[in-house]
Amino acid sequence: MTASAEKAEKRHRLTTRVWHWVNALCLLVLLMSGLTIFNAHPRLYWGEYGAHDDYAWAAVGSSQTLGYVRVGETKIETTGFIGNWRDSDGKIQTWAFPGWATIPSYYSLAEGRRWHFFFAWIFSIGLTIFMIRSLFNRHVQRDLHVTRSEWRPSHIWRSLKDHLRLRFHDDGTVNIYNILQKFSYIGVIFILLPLMILTGLAMSPAMDANWPWLTDIFGGRQSARSIHFIGMLLLVSFFIVHMVTLALAGPFKQTWAMITGGKREGSADA
Repeated sequence: MTASAEKAEKRHRLTTRVWHWVNALCLLVLLMSGLTIFNAHPRLYWGEYGAHDDYAWAAVGSSQTLGYVRVGETKIETTGFIGNWRDSDGKIQTWAFPGWATIPSYYSLAEGRRWHFFFAWIFSIGLTIFMIRSLFNRHVQRDLHVTRSEWRPSHIWRSLKDHLRLRFHDDGTVNIYNILQKFSYIGVIFILLPLMILTGLAMSPAMDANWPWLTDIFGGRQSARSIHFIGMLLLVSFFIVHMVTLALAGPFKQTWAMITGGKREGSADA
């Protein structure tokens, strides 16, 4: 078998696989260190400014006996999990998110920021390289291009019904992304992830001083912080859906393919 033929058989290109695992690590650390930063002021606002006396559209509250999450005027009790929980020593803590969900596991805003900013740079550089490489190796054109027929509402509706029936691919199309996969991957890779980077930059005082237009785009630093937090929730939701579909589609085979590259269905062995 020639090298070009062997390369063509790979289901996932090397750049895709490397970025996938680096990205997974970065997003995990960014999530956990981001929750540490959020613990410093667990309230979200719209606009430029935000303080305890200002109205927060969302907040995690706590007391010695109660923990809750409030969105608008709706309050949900979360005692024992968020806002009010017991640490490993059995002591009641009133940080927004518990130590097992944060990096570091103890409260330290300075340490949380160091972890967050370091992995944010790795994540940003990796995403940029992946996006450029995906254009040159035609991963975007080959795997994510939405054809005219796929834009038809009937096609989208049929794909949605197939997913609800746990049918993700037709016979012979295992290597082809369906329309819902294309929408989700395009939305996450080319919209949501860049949005997380830009809103993160907009929250930086240094960037605010040098690029004030970036903060203005999002309507203020507090608005950028709110959008950043909402984006995090969307990424967590995407991860949950991704893991559920992975489990239903065969987790061991799919995970091994993302490690080794796998083989495209129908390819002949050497």
